[in-house]
Amino acid sequence: MNERQYTSTMTSKGQVTIPVAIRRMLKLEPNATVAFEVKGDEVRIKPARLSLEAIYGAVKPLTTPEDFERIEQIANEERAVRFLEKDE
Repeated sequence: MNERQYTSTMTSKGQVTIPVAIRRMLKLEPNATVAFEVKGDEVRIKPARLSLEAIYGAVKPLTTPEDFERIEQIANEERAVRFLEKDE
């Protein structure tokens, strides 16, 4: 593995700039989310995978407030149709 070292200065707010070479290697675009993995006294940075918690609320419901009884009814109907199709 070809290891290189890059440096960046931390601001008083604890912010650092990821050097452009690293951003390119990791294919990080503006506003990308990154993950920090800590092992002992070393930190790895990598693109963050989206979690369900991270994307919660990203899609707005069609109706507000949501009609959960209607959603449950639709789900039950679809499940019944799939069950009946399976027996055919």
